[in-house]
Amino acid sequence: ISPSSKGALRIYELERDGTKELFQDLSFRPQGIKCSTFGASRLASRHLAMGDYGGTLSICDLERAISNDNKPKKQIQDTTVEIFSMQGHTGIVNAIDGIGGTSCSCGAPELATGGKDGCVKIWDPRVNQAVVTLDPDKASCSRDCWSVAFGNSYNYDERSILAGFDNGDVKLFDLRTNTMRWETNCKNGVTSVQFDRQDIEMNKIVVTTLESKFRCYDARTQHSEDGLAFLSERAHRSTVWTAKHLPQNRDIFMTGGGNGGFNIYKY
Repeated sequence: ISPSSKGALRIYELERDGTKELFQDLSFRPQGIKCSTFGASRLASRHLAMGDYGGTLSICDLERAISNDNKPKKQIQDTTVEIFSMQGHTGIVNAIDGIGGTSCSCGAPELATGGKDGCVKIWDPRVNQAVVTLDPDKASCSRDCWSVAFGNSYNYDERSILAGFDNGDVKLFDLRTNTMRWETNCKNGVTSVQFDRQDIEMNKIVVTTLESKFRCYDARTQHSEDGLAFLSERAHRSTVWTAKHLPQNRDIFMTGGGNGGFNIYKY
């Protein structure tokens, strides 16, 4: 995306015979949109959280956007659909994740962002500043944070954040105790991280990387020196860009590769 590009947004509704476009705005944001999530929004709210190339975190009310899009322009009195906007990072917001939006979630709705500045920040949409900021070591050169994921939120006290970086670092931070719970290095840039489920005690973690590899960690088997037990596998013959678990069965997950292919795995 060039510096002059605008953040385009299109909203579709899934139907049996295809998709129906509900909203389109090709200059929705002054900066290109890099990442987004519904994770911290209740189903009835339809609030979309987005991170852009300018480092801004914003939350938009899609119901209002769709309503305005269906009205004649002269009838629209308030075209502002942003309900939250903060400068979150210096540079691009590379990754975002949300938690607390579903009825089975424990704890308050929160957002996590990872940026080009190497910071990982936790946001409560009710507060106009980050509630937790994980800064890189000042003595070393900061690395891009490429991916973030919430997990271990099985009661109203526990919650953890997982972050992956461009140098292969993976860090697991306990938000209840404010301590680093575990860290390792995958030897290749980490493109995505995900717990098998957010709302259970930590079970499995999938980490995808550059150079056609991904790792599956057993979060319940941790050695005092070697860390979490894991299995590494090659896939796609190109960068493995993402891994997503099936909500109905956490033993099944899919990876997406730079060759345009998708692989399905079962533990």
